[in-house]
Amino acid sequence: MTLTAVFTPPAITTKYSNTTSLHINTSSTLIYSPFHFLFSSTKLTIYKESSEDDDDDDLGWLPCFPHVLTASMSNFLFGFHIGVMNGPIVAIAHELGFEAGAFLGGITSSSLVDKLGCRRTLQLATIPLIVGAILSAQAHGLDELLLGRFLVGLGIGVNTVLVSIYISEVSPTKYRGSLGSLCQIGTCTGIIVSLFLGIFSENDSSWWRTMLYISSLPGFALVTGMQFAVESPRWLCKAGRLDDAELVIRNLWGSSKVEKAMEEFQSVIKTDGGDLHSRWSELLEEPNSKVAFIGGALFLLQQFAGINGVLYFSSLTFHDVGITSSALASLCVGVTNFAGALGALYLIDRQGRQRLLIGSYMGMVTGPATGLIIPELSSSRTRGKIMSFSFSVHWVCNFLIGLFFLDLVKTFGVAPVYASFGSVSLLAAAFSSRYIVETKGRSLEEIEMSLNLNFPPKEK
Repeated sequence: MTLTAVFTPPAITTKYSNTTSLHINTSSTLIYSPFHFLFSSTKLTIYKESSEDDDDDDLGWLPCFPHVLTASMSNFLFGFHIGVMNGPIVAIAHELGFEAGAFLGGITSSSLVDKLGCRRTLQLATIPLIVGAILSAQAHGLDELLLGRFLVGLGIGVNTVLVSIYISEVSPTKYRGSLGSLCQIGTCTGIIVSLFLGIFSENDSSWWRTMLYISSLPGFALVTGMQFAVESPRWLCKAGRLDDAELVIRNLWGSSKVEKAMEEFQSVIKTDGGDLHSRWSELLEEPNSKVAFIGGALFLLQQFAGINGVLYFSSLTFHDVGITSSALASLCVGVTNFAGALGALYLIDRQGRQRLLIGSYMGMVTGPATGLIIPELSSSRTRGKIMSFSFSVHWVCNFLIGLFFLDLVKTFGVAPVYASFGSVSLLAAAFSSRYIVETKGRSLEEIEMSLNLNFPPKEK
C-alpha cells in the first residue's frame, strides 16, 4: 500500500531511525510505502520498519560487483583446466608438472602480493597461465606438455590465493560472503564449459588441443580487465596511499563508510605493523598459528573428503559403473556443483560461514566457505602468508589424490573408496563445528581485533 501525505507548515524535518535526515519544503508531497508515519503540529517523523526485505532490495553490492567478477575469471580458468584434465588427457591428470607449478605459485604468491598488491600480481601471474596453455596446445612431446602444464599450474597457484584475498578485502562487509561465492561459481562455470566442450573429444582425439587454445582467451580478458579494477583499500593503506584508499572505499562502499573504515585500517596497522613485508616465522605466533592450522586442516580434509577426486576423475568413474556417456554424466556433476554454489551465494551472508561449511562437507559438495573463511580469520599483516600456506597444503593433497585415486578404485572398487571419502567428510564437518568462528556481518578488522589479544579493548 502507498501512502500520500500533504503538509503545509513552513518546513518539515524528516528523521529516519538511523542517522539520515531530510528537509522537506512547504507543501511537499511525500510518497513512501514501507514506513509508519507519526504526526505532530510542526514535524513529521518517520520510523523505518526493520525487515529482511530491505536487505534484499539493497544494491550496496553493485559498485563492487564488476571488480569481483573480473577477478573471479581466474577461477573460471582454474575450473576449465580441471575439466580439461577430466576428459581427453585424463592419462596425464596426475602428472607432476601442473601440481608442482601450482605448489610453487601458491607458496610464492604471498611475497608478490605483499609487495605489488593483488591487482598487479593477478595480471602478472596470468601471463604464464596464458603462455602455458598455448605451449601445451602446441606440444609434440611429453617434455613440452609438462612445461606447459607447469606454467599453467604456476599461474593457477598464484591466482587462487590472490582472488580470495582480493575479494575479501574489496567487498563491503555485508556482502563479503555472497561476493566471495563468485570464486566457486567461476570455478563451477569453468568446469561446466570445459566438460561440455569435452563431449566433442569423444570422437576427436586431438580436440584437447583446441580446448587448451580456448583456455587462453579468458586469460587475456583477465589481464585486460584487472587494468580497470581497483586495488584493495587495505593494501593501499599499508602502502601509505591513504588518499587512494579513501577513494576506493567511497566509490565501492559509499561515502558514509570512509571515516570508520579508515580508522579501523589504521588501528590495525598501528598495532599489527604497517610495513609490506611479513615473515613466515610470524605464522608460529598466536593467533596466526591457530588460523594457519585451521586453514591447512580445512584444505587437507576437503581434499581427502574426495571432492576434487570426484571432479577430476568423474569420467572414468562413470565409465567403470557402466554409464556409456561419461562426459555427459560428468557434465551433470558440474551442473550439480554449480547449483550448490548458487545456493551458497544466497545463504552464506544469511546463515553464516560455519553452517554452510558443515553443510557442504555433509553433502560432499564443493563450497566457497573454505576459501572465504581463511582470509577472514587471518590478520591483515599475515593474510597472504596464511593463504599461501593453506593453498600449499591444498596442492600437496591434491597431488596425492590425483596420484592414488585411480589405483585405489581399481584395487578396492568405487563403493569402498567413496565410503572412506564420506567418513572424512563427517570428520571435516565435526572439525568445522569445533574450530570455526562465525565471521558473518563483521569487518575484517573487527574479526582481527577480536582474535588478537594485542589490541586494546574497545571503549564502550
